[in-house]
Amino acid sequence: MSTLQQAYIVAATRSPIGKAPRGMFSHTRPDDLLATVIQGLLAQAPGLDPAAIEDAIVGCAIPEGPQGLNVGRIAALLSGLPSSVAGVTVNRFCASGLTAIAMAADRIRVGEADVIIAAGTESMSQVPTMGVSTSFSPNIFERDENLGIAYGMGLTAEQVATQWKVSREDQDAFALQSHQRALAAQQAGEFADEILPIDVVRRVPDLDTGKVNEQHTTVALDEGPRPDTSLEALARLRPAFAARGSVTAGNSSQTSDGAGALLVVSERALKTHNLTPLARFVSFAVKGVPPEIMGIGPKYAIPHALKLAGLKLGQMGWIELNEAFAAQSLAVIRDIGLNPDIVNPLGGAIALGHPLGATGAIRAATVIHGLRRRKLDYGMLTMCVGTGMGAAGIFERV
Repeated sequence: MSTLQQAYIVAATRSPIGKAPRGMFSHTRPDDLLATVIQGLLAQAPGLDPAAIEDAIVGCAIPEGPQGLNVGRIAALLSGLPSSVAGVTVNRFCASGLTAIAMAADRIRVGEADVIIAAGTESMSQVPTMGVSTSFSPNIFERDENLGIAYGMGLTAEQVATQWKVSREDQDAFALQSHQRALAAQQAGEFADEILPIDVVRRVPDLDTGKVNEQHTTVALDEGPRPDTSLEALARLRPAFAARGSVTAGNSSQTSDGAGALLVVSERALKTHNLTPLARFVSFAVKGVPPEIMGIGPKYAIPHALKLAGLKLGQMGWIELNEAFAAQSLAVIRDIGLNPDIVNPLGGAIALGHPLGATGAIRAATVIHGLRRRKLDYGMLTMCVGTGMGAAGIFERV
């Protein structure tokens, strides 16, 4: 019979986040990008025999096209891992990466595995937000309570802004703060522990010689933060989703490309492979809400994750609340009384970007390294999820 054990994170890294559809990773396949990140992850645990890894659980929100065909398994093989390392792709839209971490932790806690890679990857440049061949069941339109399934995410943000009375001015101010915090964090080198510099190769044909030239660029910073943004510039943007709405491109998350990965192990593996833990995975919760107000989902996931952990909100020293939209972020912060000072202290998805299924793994790396730098005990990662869900996970520095 399996023995319950703790799950620890011993390595956590991510790519920089590129803008979509014409940013630095627009021509980089998501499986190749994740393969590179996995290689960087293993470099953080040099004493570990890769053959000891039992599975790679990978989140991806739109698993089709170049990120279809079980991108988790393919990326594991492309990274050079032995073929004995299995791979699976999981999809919970924006919480796919966090769900992958929780699934890895669960298998370790019940004793089914000792070493698992939990990761996420997404190219919104190569696979559009709604996919290539999206098809809704016509039964959605037979019941009013299901109509929200077909809402665009921007319209759900408008619903939240209206119901929770979040003004356009407050949304723009929140967006500006996201950029300011992200820029300050970049200048202070706060992302250095978590970001793996990536060599981007562009192949450009030379028509005069008939040769294809390779151009190499090393990227080590997220592409999204804008030093030129201001309240005045944000105020000039028109509503993006509703004619008389308040949600704009400037106070919404950026479409992005990126990948992140964590190495999750048991206490037995710590001793066997002489690994040093960065954090302990404490708890995970997911809750459903009406699809048309999906952005409020963290309001329900956060208390449940805290209850499972036996912790209070005041014990959290760092909270990463994925900024799908300023409207839903502010609604959640105000509704459950989050301390704005510890929410996204390095900026969030409005500035840094939101590569959907990769975001959970990316922001988990931010939490884990942030807790260690600032010597904080507990951190939380939470996000809203398409079709009406909220997810939250808690980490403890060790």
